[in-house]
Amino acid sequence: MAGIKDYVNDHVGRNREKVEEHIREILRLIGEDVEREGLLETPARVARMYEEIFAGYSVDPREVMGVTFDEQHEELVIIKDIVYYSQCEHHMAPFFGKIHVGYLPSGKIAGLSKFARLVEAVTRRLQVQERITSEIADILVEVLHPRGVMVIVEGEHLCMCARGVKKPGSKTVTSAVRGQFVSDSALRSEFLSLVKG
Repeated sequence: MAGIKDYVNDHVGRNREKVEEHIREILRLIGEDVEREGLLETPARVARMYEEIFAGYSVDPREVMGVTFDEQHEELVIIKDIVYYSQCEHHMAPFFGKIHVGYLPSGKIAGLSKFARLVEAVTRRLQVQERITSEIADILVEVLHPRGVMVIVEGEHLCMCARGVKKPGSKTVTSAVRGQFVSDSALRSEFLSLVKG
């Protein structure tokens, strides 16, 4: 199965002329001269960028997990520091950071690259960090049927750093805990210490 990097947002592709027209109009409305040299190709560049950064709309995140494998490994598996980029649905401003995933297999595992593909599929759309965290955890539960899942998402939001309260360097951390991680504080602690290490 192809990964999210092989996808583009086909809605943008089908509506390219309209997207470019609207970008041109936004530029006019903010006071720009759309005929000046530096802006002539901007609507086309923005449309191409939208195809890429909103590619998550053209793929089912569950499908990018691909084939799972029967494996009797039952110890904690952690995939950490998965870098992501997303767009805040409130301001359409970028936010980005790292995602850490831990799970306790119950006879099924997935290829490690599939976790990065899952992150891409979920984050490359208009989002909020809280939903990203829950969606990743819930999809892993649905696809792998593990004994437990824990997801931590760290994010730096330009809608908070570059506008509004203007607090650069501030980070938001969210977590989702499923299955055995809910009741087993030692397991949660092990995950947290390995992520920090």
